[in-house]
Amino acid sequence: MSRQIFLDTETTGLSPESGDRIIEIGCVEMVNRRLTGRHLHFYINPERPSHEDAVKIHGLTDEFLADKPVFAALVDEILDYCRDAEIIIHNASFDVGFLNAELKRLNRGLFQDHVAGIIDSLVMAREMFPGKSNSLDALCRRLEVDNTHRTLHGALMDAELLAEVYINMTRGQDALLIDSDASENGEGQGTQEVVAIDFSAFDLPVIKPTDEEAEAFDKSLEAIDKASGGKTLWKSMEVVL
Repeated sequence: MSRQIFLDTETTGLSPESGDRIIEIGCVEMVNRRLTGRHLHFYINPERPSHEDAVKIHGLTDEFLADKPVFAALVDEILDYCRDAEIIIHNASFDVGFLNAELKRLNRGLFQDHVAGIIDSLVMAREMFPGKSNSLDALCRRLEVDNTHRTLHGALMDAELLAEVYINMTRGQDALLIDSDASENGEGQGTQEVVAIDFSAFDLPVIKPTDEEAEAFDKSLEAIDKASGGKTLWKSMEVVL
């Protein structure tokens, strides 16, 4: 079973080293590339005021957060939810830095010690779309994910958007949820019988490209290699004849 958690936080400011704290955490669960609907979402009393610029981004005022639970009261539930899952975060160093600072206050180790691994979707996006804006909003526009309801940053909303963006970036399937009726009726993936075909009975012709076609193909490979920043794999692979 492949279990992934899309995670996002909102904070009082930009620097956990200067005492800024987490004020909201949102998580969305996906198992075997299907959203389960089992979310985790908390508003958190940071026990300190938020910076004015931060409030303009997330809209969470000190008055709103005053009666919310502190991180120490929620830490066990957060870690239990994330335990042994692969965590996907956009700009992971930011959120993990804040999570580690909160856990350090409670002598609970590092966040990465509790999970199976961490994937930074921002790093993925920069490799896929070099030289372009790769903010969550930009990726939503580029990958046709509807984010018109995102007027302020919100941890749960952003985690939900990230899940859709990630599915589109990894091209695992066209929809996040598979029709359960189709699966039960044998129409879903993995339910059809596969018939073995002996291709040795066929005499398949080999059509070689023309010089013009071969040249165009080589130019296409060069363009792909350039767009990836020289990270294509075929150059390091040996062709066995």
